[in-house]
Formats: sequence, structure tokens, C-alpha cells
Amino acid sequence: MYRRARARHLRTAHRRRRRAALAAGGVMSGDGGEASAGGETGDGGETGTGVRTEIRADGVALVTLDRPERHNALDLATAAELTAVWRRFRFDDSVRAVVLTGSGDRAFCTGIDRSAAVPQPGSPYSLDDPLRTVGPKSSDLWKPVVAAVGGMACGGAFYLLGEAEFVVAAENATFFDPHTTYGMVSAYEAIHMAQRMPFGEAARLALMGTAERLSARRAYEIGLVSELTAPGGAVDAALRAAAVIAACPPDAVQGTVRALWAAKEATLERALSLAPHLISLGNLPPEQQARLFASRERGHRLR
Repeated sequence: MYRRARARHLRTAHRRRRRAALAAGGVMSGDGGEASAGGETGDGGETGTGVRTEIRADGVALVTLDRPERHNALDLATAAELTAVWRRFRFDDSVRAVVLTGSGDRAFCTGIDRSAAVPQPGSPYSLDDPLRTVGPKSSDLWKPVVAAVGGMACGGAFYLLGEAEFVVAAENATFFDPHTTYGMVSAYEAIHMAQRMPFGEAARLALMGTAERLSARRAYEIGLVSELTAPGGAVDAALRAAAVIAACPPDAVQGTVRALWAAKEATLERALSLAPHLISLGNLPPEQQARLFASRERGHRLR
């Protein structure tokens, strides 16, 4: 009886994920719909890539998500390009440190673009997540990365913040996770943030959905942000810090980065291994997610 019930459950979860793959809103997983989840972007998409890179003479590479009209949401081409950038930097000895930011002053990144449609494998035990490799550590890059945040950072942006060494933010930066509001499990995002801030703060961020945003000041107080700047000043501050790091012997720097991440890898890997199953079990079907998105309230509390 248990086996038959379990088989029915797996088939149901599988059908829900397959429907999600065909939905116009893209992936139904915990990283789907962040561009829309902020309530700021529409349904239309843009083809092509959106990552700019500049390698400076001081050994710092400036990587900019360059889709400001979409609040720097990641379409599939941009996600693939960002992964390729990290892989390329592994072989480029002229790059000794990296600053990651978003174009414009309204958003750092709002996760995956709602227009992205992600085909899913036929097996109910597999879930393709287009953002799993957008972070530098997922691409085996152990050169330090400093995130420079201005404006919104929400949902799938946490994949990037979760794999940066530290975060510099302008005073106009806000952080929030919209998943639960739209009937989606915040799995990968919540796991990354639980590694970066006190548990209660990570839980509140994940559970309050779109009703509340974490201010840059509060993020600084709880340790998510290491330095606050005036609006528009985060990139310059991050570049200054990265230049100091880049001036140090690179082997020592990368060994230190690797040691820091080794300190938390066991817990992180165990948690991430559970994420696909939690998403499959807990996400609403995409048509219900769409209804929740359509009826969303625009207001939010800034904390």
C-alpha cells in the first residue's frame, strides 16, 4: 500500500513539474519567476545575452549584469554566459579578484526572467535548474568575488550573493524573497541566505515573501552586507576592496578563499541535495502560481 501511494505521489509531482516546464513563466522550481516576483517586470522577454566584463589593470574584473530594462533578470542565454565567464576566469591569470554588479540603479538582479521556459527531463527524480551554475563557486572559481548591490536583490539573486565572499551595498539596496507569496518553495535561496545571516533573519526573509523587504541598513546590521555606501557608490567601494585583495599573492588569496568555503561545505552540500525534492513536493502548479501573481498586492514594508 505504501509503495503504491508513494508511486502515485511521484507521478503527481512529476506531472506538475512537466506542466511547469511548458508554462510561459518558465521553471516552477525555487528559482523560477523572480523577475516577476518583485512585481516590477512584465512578461515580455529579450533574446540575446546580457553580461559585460571589464578586466582592469589592477587585476580586478568588473562583471555587470546588463539587462536594466528587465531589472537584470537572467534569461537562459545570460545565465549561460555568466557561467561561461566564471569558467573563463579560471584560466585567466590576469584576473585576481572580481566585482559583480547589476546595470542601472533599480536592481542588482531579480532572479530568472519569467519569460524563460526551461525543458525538464522525463525522470521524476531529476530537476533542471538554470541558475544552479550561475555562481562562481558552482563553476569551481576560487578567485574572490565581491558583490556590489544597488536597488533590488531578490529571489534568484541569492544564488549570486550566496557564492560571493562579501557584499557591499548602497543605501537604496533592498533584499527580499517572493517565493512563498506565489506558492513556491524557497529552497536554494533560503539555503544560501541561511549561510549568510542569523537563522531567524533568513527564515523571516524567506517566509515573508513580497510583504516585506530587508533594507540595506538592516542587512548591514545582521552581517549580510559588510559595507554601506551612498546610492551609486557600491561599485566604487567594491572595486577598492577588490584591488587590495588583487594586490596580494594570488595563490595565498585563493587558498584562503578555499579554506573559508571548506568550513561550511558539508552543511551546504547536504542542504542543497534536498532542495529539488522540497521544490517538487511543495510548489503549486504553475497555473495557480500565475493566479497568485496576477492578484498580488504591490505594497510592502521596508524593515
